[in-house]
Amino acid sequence: MNMFTADWFFKLDAGLRQMGLDSDVQPFDEIRANLMHRHICTPDEFSDHCAYVILAGGFSQKTAKRMHTLICAALRDGADAALLFDIFHNKNKTTAIYKIWTDRAALCTQYYAITETDGRIDYLAQLPHIGRITAHHLARNLGEDIVKYDIWIQRLGLLYARNPALTPKINNAHLDPDIRRACDAMFDALVTATGLPRGYIDVVLWRAAQNKLIPMDV
Repeated sequence: MNMFTADWFFKLDAGLRQMGLDSDVQPFDEIRANLMHRHICTPDEFSDHCAYVILAGGFSQKTAKRMHTLICAALRDGADAALLFDIFHNKNKTTAIYKIWTDRAALCTQYYAITETDGRIDYLAQLPHIGRITAHHLARNLGEDIVKYDIWIQRLGLLYARNPALTPKINNAHLDPDIRRACDAMFDALVTATGLPRGYIDVVLWRAAQNKLIPMDV
């Protein structure tokens, strides 16, 4: 089957669902609904989303989900930063999660007060232990119809562009403008073909690539 067509995309989506891989922190259907009609989060929900993306960096989804459940429950029971560290032994991550939880009301209010999408992403990138790439992941989980330009998506953008000369520019820490243009062209084509939000296409492609459902040597 040709890549980057509607049929190809919907086959990937169906395959992930059959394998029980149709989720990030939320199920695929919930992610899609939120991207089409954004839910405005409470401060607690905002903090929960921040905690998940912090935990997910460098860890499997299974581990991130399990730790996320434990940490969010502990925070609601009044846990301090030391107790969070007892649950998840990464001081940088647990300190950041606790700081965001403590300041969640102000942080949430400030986020929704920003009127421009790029401005909201810039704001998220300044939160403790978030950064630029993770900010896109967090923003998408908050209902922003955007793309997380991580290493998997960059590789797919390269495949779409069919330009091997771009390979040295793939970098998870710094998004090269040429790589971004290739990724954006890929998403524009798939949005037109499928009628789905680019943020939903992003999460399906990310999960499919991560789980080796897409051949990366095409």
